[in-house]
Amino acid sequence: MLVAQLAPARSATAPHGYWRRLLPLLATLACVTRIPSVARPLWNPDEGFLAVEARMLAHGGTLYDTVVDRKPPLVPWLYEAAFALCGSDSLTPVRVLALLAHLLTAVLLASLARRRWGDTAGRTAGALYLLASIGLNPEDAQAAGFEVFMLPFTAAAMWCADRRRLGAAGVAIGCAFLAKQTGGAVLLPVLWLCGTHRGGLLRLGLGLAAPLLCTAALTDPAGFLFWTVTGSGAYASFTGSELHVLVRGLTNSAILLAGCAGLLPPVVRVLRIARTGSVDLWLWLAASACGVLAGFHFFGHYYLQLVPPLALLATAALQILPRQRLVAAALTSVCCCALFLAWGLCAPRTELTHVQRLAQALTDRTRPGERVLVWGIHPETYWLAGRLPATRYLTAGLLTNFSGGRDGPRVGERFAVEGAWPTFRREMAHRPPVLIVDDSRGRPYGPDRVPTLRRLLAEGYEETGRVDGAVLYTRLDATPPAP
Repeated sequence: MLVAQLAPARSATAPHGYWRRLLPLLATLACVTRIPSVARPLWNPDEGFLAVEARMLAHGGTLYDTVVDRKPPLVPWLYEAAFALCGSDSLTPVRVLALLAHLLTAVLLASLARRRWGDTAGRTAGALYLLASIGLNPEDAQAAGFEVFMLPFTAAAMWCADRRRLGAAGVAIGCAFLAKQTGGAVLLPVLWLCGTHRGGLLRLGLGLAAPLLCTAALTDPAGFLFWTVTGSGAYASFTGSELHVLVRGLTNSAILLAGCAGLLPPVVRVLRIARTGSVDLWLWLAASACGVLAGFHFFGHYYLQLVPPLALLATAALQILPRQRLVAAALTSVCCCALFLAWGLCAPRTELTHVQRLAQALTDRTRPGERVLVWGIHPETYWLAGRLPATRYLTAGLLTNFSGGRDGPRVGERFAVEGAWPTFRREMAHRPPVLIVDDSRGRPYGPDRVPTLRRLLAEGYEETGRVDGAVLYTRLDATPPAP
């Protein structure tokens, strides 16, 4: 492992204007690497889910009651605030916030590296992070998703712990968890940095508890606990679809290795020389890897949390290698970044095109204010169509456990979130949707395998059209919209 003592000591005192020169460079690099993010209205269903959640909250919905997801509330609230300020017809405001989140992460990493290894290391860490942060499938790297907003808090936790500001580090860990549960993994390296610091554990614990308790009080404590911790047993199970998720994990790991091709060789080379030191960074990487493994789904965006510790480990390694290694790492990272930028700009839009056509069909067949049910895994259909969902369950996954790509035996009504089907039946009876869209397209959660949905369609709906394999059902007593 990396030995900080092996690197020659560098002055942490800033030359005048260090940050004044570095911040514009990092900001420019952040903007360049996020260019593909504005190339399409949305990148993945997580963005669509968050956009619909934000609209439901704006229309009086209650989080963890009439608006539900297996995620903490910070990012949905962020979307809601952005929509309140800038309107809900575009994701551009949250894409800007995502860019700023990446920039803040880079600045914190640069500051942490500069404190440990000097000015050049600060510039290196910030730049390497931004270059590698798009080294994933563009649907994962360019979206304004949960991990993006989690990263600045994890970096802030390490930054504060490195300076023994343990109360603030605890608050940062709590906020990282509130962005996504796996953000709490940064607690492990922070505990290492805390060490035997007098009173440190108490301050860390109080800081960690503060945002969690406040959030529980602002929402429903029982609902918050259920939807963020205790209610995802079936979702996190490894049973079913083992080969499917294994292939996905290996594929996304290979993509990340390609995206980090400039970071990994210095780390590997130094591992041959040194076996001690920088333990906190290795613990951060190991804890982040556990976050990727959690739930056994291996989605590409899970891998984003590995990039900050990798950028710091590479920076540490480059301090004790010849200068040409730094040049090689930078050039390799720039070339990889260019390839991923090109991929982001040229990536096919197959599913997006399908969802846009489906949304247009909903717009044409319903009136504003009428509620619809999209039985599928693309909640963004509601957002693009400008229609509110007829149920709090925005995807079929919450009602069948298909969420996470399960395509084996653990898909069906009995694997749904606890209590979901009685609630769903009440919603359908109280406010039946004008239009139901079966967007299963042969997947294992189709109506033929979901008795409740099959009965609902048979008793009150008739097929009135098809769009790209999706079947549209109109309620028998519904009045068609005026042409």
